[in-house]
Amino acid sequence: MRLNPRIAPAFSCGLSRARSASSDRGDHGGPAKSVRSEDSDNLHFSLSQRHHLLELEGLASISGSFQLYIFALYFANINYLPELVFVLKRVVESVGENVNEVAEGDVVIPTFLSDCGECADCCSEKSNLCSKFPFKVHPWMPRYEASRFTDLNGDVLYHFLNVSSFTEYTVLDISHVVKIDPAIPPNRACLFGCCIATGVGAACKTAKVEAGSTVVIFGIGSIGLAVAKGAKLCGAKRIIGVDINPDKFEIGKKFGVTEFINSKECGDKSLSQVIIEMTGGGADYCFECVGLASLVQEAYASCRKGWGKTIVMGVDKPGAQLNFNSFEVLHSGKALMGSLYGGAKPKSDVPLMLKQYMDKVIN
Repeated sequence: MRLNPRIAPAFSCGLSRARSASSDRGDHGGPAKSVRSEDSDNLHFSLSQRHHLLELEGLASISGSFQLYIFALYFANINYLPELVFVLKRVVESVGENVNEVAEGDVVIPTFLSDCGECADCCSEKSNLCSKFPFKVHPWMPRYEASRFTDLNGDVLYHFLNVSSFTEYTVLDISHVVKIDPAIPPNRACLFGCCIATGVGAACKTAKVEAGSTVVIFGIGSIGLAVAKGAKLCGAKRIIGVDINPDKFEIGKKFGVTEFINSKECGDKSLSQVIIEMTGGGADYCFECVGLASLVQEAYASCRKGWGKTIVMGVDKPGAQLNFNSFEVLHSGKALMGSLYGGAKPKSDVPLMLKQYMDKVIN
């Protein structure tokens, strides 16, 4: 596999120390800052129009279960990248003049989802989908739709999902930054930037799992495990994990999974048939954490008629279609819901989850 050379640096990963660099130009004129680390001298990040922007340094962590290849299709014209999650904890190195939420030296978590705190959606408890800076797949800063990165030849380097975490230094819009307690260990705090907030949020906020209910999780990766933890916190009685890797059951038990189905061993029955028989009519909640249209349909079929909910969290390939019988949708009384970032609001829900971690509620 070969990456576009202009994109490849954005996938580098490392821990660096903050280095000082003075401003060469004004707030709106050309590159305002050049940063070079001791370990990586082939990049500099140009920073202009510094309103609402901040520069960060820190740790990028990698975990499983998010399909980066989808975004690579847009940016690099390649067919495959390994499944990764981009999550990190960083330290603020400098801020633009209109940034008031954080200051130099603050510890923060960048998030791919915006939280402007001003639009109707951000001000409502019903949604976490910012309408001022709506989530979309593009290689730019959200506010200016331009890049803040160049290489030493002055050629543009692209941003990645508003975060660009696989770099030693990055530039972010303030709407994508959450200030956190510096006492939280970096290798734990960074996970709340994606998988934990997504999984716990999907169970607690999107689905609103009820005590005593039955939950089925399709895909026991990092997000699926977080769903299990969220469902357990909500008081779910049965948490059934579905995966093709039986070794994940032992891991899942630590997060609340009570039963396991190896989807390769269903015999002549469909996966949904096995679940319906196992649960006596279907699960109260099904969470699809893989990113396959066919699995979404199996999850929907596995839900109990009348009140079952299917929560879609996995990211399928571009253009993937879902096909449902309209008669069945009308008469089954089930719900199908999408849950981006678990329905969590980065600036309000993530600090609450981190407090739960420090209080050993989420562990």
